[in-house]
Amino acid sequence: MGGRDCLAANDWICGEYVRTRSHELVEAGVQHLWITLASVTAGILLALPLALIARRWRAAEAPVLAVTTVLYTIPSLALFSLLLPVFGISASVVVTGLTLYSLTILVRNFLAGLDAVPEDAREAARGMGYGPIRLLWEVELPLALPAVMAGVRIATVATVSLTTVGAIVGYGGLGNLIKDGMQSFFKAEVLTASVICVVFALAADLLLLGVQRLLTPWTRAAKAVG
Repeated sequence: MGGRDCLAANDWICGEYVRTRSHELVEAGVQHLWITLASVTAGILLALPLALIARRWRAAEAPVLAVTTVLYTIPSLALFSLLLPVFGISASVVVTGLTLYSLTILVRNFLAGLDAVPEDAREAARGMGYGPIRLLWEVELPLALPAVMAGVRIATVATVSLTTVGAIVGYGGLGNLIKDGMQSFFKAEVLTASVICVVFALAADLLLLGVQRLLTPWTRAAKAVG
């Protein structure tokens, strides 16, 4: 009875809403997660070559950083509108938009990580016969991982939040529920979806922090020695 009362009273916290709309919440949550994962993955795949180009040809650094920064300043409504003629009303609009937004964070962190690699480490690797590709994958990227992972963490948390904006084209994951709840002033729907979104962001950050620690054990050793 209490559960039905909280729905009738339109309470912010309502267990009955979670129970009766669990399928809807799960569906929205799954969509939210895969859009976030696809966007961040695509962002990483684009950011790495852009960072390498900016580092290899320093004349390209300023234009690359400028373009990624400008992309981040474009309002989501305007960016999605520009992408609609290309992709139509689909999840691709949201994924592409979020990928472009993530570049300003990822490119800068990738570039900062690569720039922080000690030159003597590069010289030592070259002296051992490492070519450019092997030097990149076995020396530079591992040493750049702390900065790289920091960028991935920030981009992921930001993307979890920005995914909700996709509701304007119907592909916003939990943002769809937040939008519907705000339009109908359904308090429990707005609060529940918002809380789940925050939980996703915190969980993703903690997960990536754990991955970072596993991939960079030497940083823990250095702190222990210090």
